[in-house]
Amino acid sequence: MRNISNLEYLKLSRLNRLLYKLGSFFTGIPGAIWGLIKGIGLAVARFFAGIGREIADIVTTFINGDKDTRISYLVMGWGNLRRGQILRGLLFMLFEVVFIVYMIFWGSHWLSLLPSLGKQGPTEEYDFILDIYTTQYHDNSFKILLYGVLTIFFIIAFIYTWRVNVRQNKLAQQILASGKKLKSGKDDLRSLVDDNFHKTLLALPMTGIIVFTVLPIFFMILVAFTNYDGTHNGYTNNLFHWVGLDNFNTMLSWTSNTAGGTQSYAATFGEVLSWTLIWAFFATFTNYFLGMLVAMAINKKGIRFKKGFRTILVMTIAIPQFISLLYVSKMFAKNGIVNGFLMDLGWIDKAIDFFGDATKPWLARLTVIVINIWIGIPYLMLMATGILMNIPQDLYESARIDGASPWQQYSKITLPYMLFITGPYLLTSFTGNMNNFNVIYLLTGGAPTNSAASSAAGNVGYTDLLITWLFKITTGPESQYYLASVVGIMVFVVVALITLVVYSALPSIKNEEDFQ
Repeated sequence: MRNISNLEYLKLSRLNRLLYKLGSFFTGIPGAIWGLIKGIGLAVARFFAGIGREIADIVTTFINGDKDTRISYLVMGWGNLRRGQILRGLLFMLFEVVFIVYMIFWGSHWLSLLPSLGKQGPTEEYDFILDIYTTQYHDNSFKILLYGVLTIFFIIAFIYTWRVNVRQNKLAQQILASGKKLKSGKDDLRSLVDDNFHKTLLALPMTGIIVFTVLPIFFMILVAFTNYDGTHNGYTNNLFHWVGLDNFNTMLSWTSNTAGGTQSYAATFGEVLSWTLIWAFFATFTNYFLGMLVAMAINKKGIRFKKGFRTILVMTIAIPQFISLLYVSKMFAKNGIVNGFLMDLGWIDKAIDFFGDATKPWLARLTVIVINIWIGIPYLMLMATGILMNIPQDLYESARIDGASPWQQYSKITLPYMLFITGPYLLTSFTGNMNNFNVIYLLTGGAPTNSAASSAAGNVGYTDLLITWLFKITTGPESQYYLASVVGIMVFVVVALITLVVYSALPSIKNEEDFQ
């Protein structure tokens, strides 16, 4: 799309300005994606360049190091102990001892089984005493994969600690050569609660992130390359094993592989993804603009009972969403209050199947979007109220003196200010709505059923989001965890791309100083 000057832009009509902005946004997406790919490539290049520098430094340190530094390559902490840094030396040495003991007695065992994920599954063996066949359980594929991943992370932690040990010895040798004094154990302890107190505070949260976030994500990614499902749970029935890229080929294949199905996994994924994006767009922006308008209406001068209106809206938040959504789903059922009320008024002759009519899937989709407005407006009203109160009133006074209409005041003052402040929130709200499990599952359960997608796992419905489809894949007798893992990875890729592209284009990020 051709770039125009500021003067040419000002000469455009409002509609043409809007079209120009939309065109600029969409034409800029390929460039943003290319910039993201190039950035990833540069990051990978810098990573390997950094590894090369680290290896070169390790070799140089060994060549130029003294005897204690060289011994520390094999016995971690030796150089620190010899130089009087007892606490550091003991910690390094203790970590190495723990690592060696773990690898000898446990780690090597899990690593040896990791390529096969188990050699012998459950077997039926005859019990001569009881005169019956009993099931004997042997390897556990799930445990092998889990402890294998933990062992790999432990090895990475050991390599990092070993590198820190080498760097500490190099630094200590340089400090002594310059005639300065090394830090003692007391100095190290004092530093943990003084100069490096931020590191002390972050140690526990970082450990929690690694254990409860990074490890499960890495584990989930590995599951996508196995045949882990209800019939191969790895212990009580059959072992599961590595299958390479077969699951990704299945998910991305346009050929239906199940008799009676008329739609492939790829087509099903594309259909669910498109509805997920549509849902996320409307669920985000309908709540955003309507919540803003409600806040503006309540805050308007002359409106009475402002506290009462805010209290009523806040009370809807206090009600557990689980209860309210289930109640609303019953209200819109064929025998619910809504249908009864419409029939009593004579507006309809027979009950409307809001959530179950497969011939009108748009009806179920429209209904869940409308109901989500009722759920989301109170949150946006509260947030918008606080932001609107911070907009300088002299801007509105000046606009009114210049003859600006209410719409002009809104479009030139209120909306730009709101978008600037809430830009990151809109992005997180959009990604959150893509994974909004509660509203869809509690209202419709994914209904109405999409019969064309019967060849895909999970009994996909027209209102299913990727997150609810993923849940269906992991439940039931088959429980295809490997496909759920593939869907999870693809959801992450889609959300990450959208987040990175939109985040880099947000005015609050590009023009941070505009409203300061």
